Amino acid sequence: MSAILHVLNGDSTLNGFEQTGIDGDVMVWREVLSEGPLTENIESAAFWQERSAWICKTFNETPERYHDSMVAQLEKFSQPYEEINLWFEFDLHCQVNLLGVMMLLSQQTNLSAPAVYLICPADYPGVSDFRGMGELNGEQLEYLYDNIRVRLGEYDFELATEAWDLFICCNAERIQQWLSETKFWANMPCLKPAMEAHLKRLQVNADGLNYIHQKLLGIYNSGAHSRSEIYTTFWADEKIYGMGDEELDIYLDHLSTRNLINL
Repeated sequence: MSAILHVLNGDSTLNGFEQTGIDGDVMVWREVLSEGPLTENIESAAFWQERSAWICKTFNETPERYHDSMVAQLEKFSQPYEEINLWFEFDLHCQVNLLGVMMLLSQQTNLSAPAVYLICPADYPGVSDFRGMGELNGEQLEYLYDNIRVRLGEYDFELATEAWDLFICCNAERIQQWLSETKFWANMPCLKPAMEAHLKRLQVNADGLNYIHQKLLGIYNSGAHSRSEIYTTFWADEKIYGMGDEELDIYLDHLSTRNLINL
């Protein structure tokens, strides 16, 4: 076992990471905590059982595959690594996954806690419409590692704990208050715009539609009537959400069920 662990935000980043010369073991975080049910204690078996049931129902996954690709990987967090590097991006999808990882790390009561570092790019030099690390090659990922990696401290973990608790409680008023009262974001400046984007999802209009429903409905009504067209338009405007097509389908299916769109 290496003394270093890298937690990557998805398989697309793994492709580039394998081209780097960066030392360490790798774990790919294959979850979408920004959608579906969450409970506070991410270390509990009940948390992962609930996630498994929801993921399998929503994304045509099997419990066995989910267990092997996600739950079995969590065992790495109990290994005696001296250093853990978290590779996550600026969007809501990534930021909530990052919060989940930080909660797992902070709930480990191991006294010889590892040094935890964050690599979280909001943009990349020379890339005009940066969408994420999955677009980057090994050399570009090494550049991020050498230039933007920061060590997370106690305050960052306190901030993450507050954000995690607020995300789970789904109380728009409390999130609004926290966003306006928090003046210092330390090593987690991407958390604020991500939580602001989440806040918009909690606020619904008279028809019971949140921001994402309304946005997708507007795209449909402006003439995009295939899923692929709708995805592309949404991604161009709303990359802060970091949603893949399967996640957008949750919202599109809701609109279809209500006969507001016909795909």
